Amino acid sequence: MNLPNKLTLMRIILVPFFAAALLIDAIPHHYLIALLIFSVASITDMLDGKIARKYNMVTDFGKFADPLADKILVISAFACFIELDIIGAAFIILVLFREFSVTSIRLIAAENGKVVAANMWGKAKTVSQMIAIIVVLINGYLLELDSMGLINIGGGADIINIINLSLLWISGVLTVVSGITYIKDNFDFIKNAK
Repeated sequence: MNLPNKLTLMRIILVPFFAAALLIDAIPHHYLIALLIFSVASITDMLDGKIARKYNMVTDFGKFADPLADKILVISAFACFIELDIIGAAFIILVLFREFSVTSIRLIAAENGKVVAANMWGKAKTVSQMIAIIVVLINGYLLELDSMGLINIGGGADIINIINLSLLWISGVLTVVSGITYIKDNFDFIKNAK
């Protein structure tokens, strides 16, 4: 297994540690720990593709596992946010619907020798999701520090909740728009697929 594939596998392995750190509030500074794990996982996402392309280490495993690892990481974060009552289930249902739809299109395309490349909307969706997750984790840590008496947020908790929900729903809208764009751009292909 080459280095890019090891980095992809490491991202998948980090997911349960990220989820545990985020959900077990008995761990001191658990939001900070979750943020650090998520950041490391996100960096491996950036590195594995760059290394694979630069050193001609692209493999079939990498083509399949890299986007899968991204989806596992992001959807795990959103699922934890539901458990923490940061966002409702409707949000993750939208995300899952989009991911399953686009993945299905890509599988049908692959079976017919066509590649469905990422577009501008898909990239915007990914960036907005990563930003939203990181900001929610930072804000969660601020609230955690406030509850420990280490800082005083005062009435800032309401503002933090508004920021969290705004960023999450911006990423949600971009998720839906990117899904609709993929379906629209590939509709003729889907309609005529064997």
